[in-house]
Amino acid sequence: MKKRTSRFISLLWLISCLCWSAVPVQAQQRQDRKDAAGTPTEVPFYQGMAVGLEVAGPISHYVLGSDIFNTELQLQCNLKNRFLPTLEVGYGKTDSTNDDNDMHYKTSAPYFRIGMDYNVFHKKPYLPGYLAVGLRYALSSFKYDVGGPDMEDPHYGGSVPFRYEGIKSNASWIEAVVGVKVRIYKAFHMGWSLRYKMRLSVGATENAVPWYVPGFGKNSGTAFNLNYHLMYNLPF
Repeated sequence: MKKRTSRFISLLWLISCLCWSAVPVQAQQRQDRKDAAGTPTEVPFYQGMAVGLEVAGPISHYVLGSDIFNTELQLQCNLKNRFLPTLEVGYGKTDSTNDDNDMHYKTSAPYFRIGMDYNVFHKKPYLPGYLAVGLRYALSSFKYDVGGPDMEDPHYGGSVPFRYEGIKSNASWIEAVVGVKVRIYKAFHMGWSLRYKMRLSVGATENAVPWYVPGFGKNSGTAFNLNYHLMYNLPF
């Protein structure tokens, strides 16, 4: 499983590098045309909107057999080709059993992120893509089921069932983002982003702690994640 995931990540990286390698030629052609026509002295404030779909999660689940499914829609506004306010709405779920201890965990819920990216290449508007850094604030409200082998009662003997359903929880976290977006055909783009996630809060009960948080991943203090988006620039 880890080997297949590693190959998948390597393939995404290779595709991105091949597309990005075409940027200097296209960029020079665009710059030559703009030089001939005269480069605008000021970049317009509003540069349009883009909508994207995250595809690495579905591929990992349906092709590579991961117990976790995750995908999201991204809406991003371009201001002066520099500031990129972003809204992401996603859905995550898992139905997993640990083979070592027979613990079962199940949950499914939407999640939301809001934040902004900053285009490092904003002074080069002729490029058919950008390199961006950004931040996100994210949250998810969800219910989960957890169960496992019966627990032995050390005081009175016998066993106690360990099964809880519909436990309510919520979580919030922040993400630091580094990403690349590249034009592949006309208004269609693709890109990847590396995310470093830091958990702010997560709800738990005395009986069970969430194992997986939709949108964040496995419940821990920090996490890394690689997202891969297919995007379309809306006409304006």
